[in-house]
Amino acid sequence: MKDIIDRLDENLCYLDHEINDGIINVLVCSRRSDVQCPYCGTLSFRIHSTYERCFQDLPIQGHKVYINIANRKYFCDNPNCPKKTFAESFDCLKPKAKKSNRLIDAIIKLSVEVSSVTASKLLKADVVNVSKSTICDILKKNNKSIGQGKNRENMHR
Repeated sequence: MKDIIDRLDENLCYLDHEINDGIINVLVCSRRSDVQCPYCGTLSFRIHSTYERCFQDLPIQGHKVYINIANRKYFCDNPNCPKKTFAESFDCLKPKAKKSNRLIDAIIKLSVEVSSVTASKLLKADVVNVSKSTICDILKKNNKSIGQGKNRENMHR
């Protein structure tokens, strides 16, 4: 399990896991001792608070996988920064996301080949919680970034 977490994000440290009713709950923590403020770039060491964050990752051997982390909020000590606090972020997860980036990539890969209804059924059979409307939302967000990239390419021609 440690190797899986290490591949997910180098800043996460595996602590423990338990398997209950077809669900693997993995407990992780951050390896960092300091975090850079995303608004001004100042390094912060002072923890403001923590909150529990849970997100779904790729299934393992027919089990749903949920990663649980005590996500930390930090104080930004830069008096010129527009924000006084900020939450620690991880490369494997977009802000406020409930699914890891690699799970979203797997959803997109399947969903561009079949309808969202079929993709939802196949993913649920593969123990991934995702509805057809969530798939449509993911595809819309992905198409916007792809479309912007194409527009930039056309502008340079």
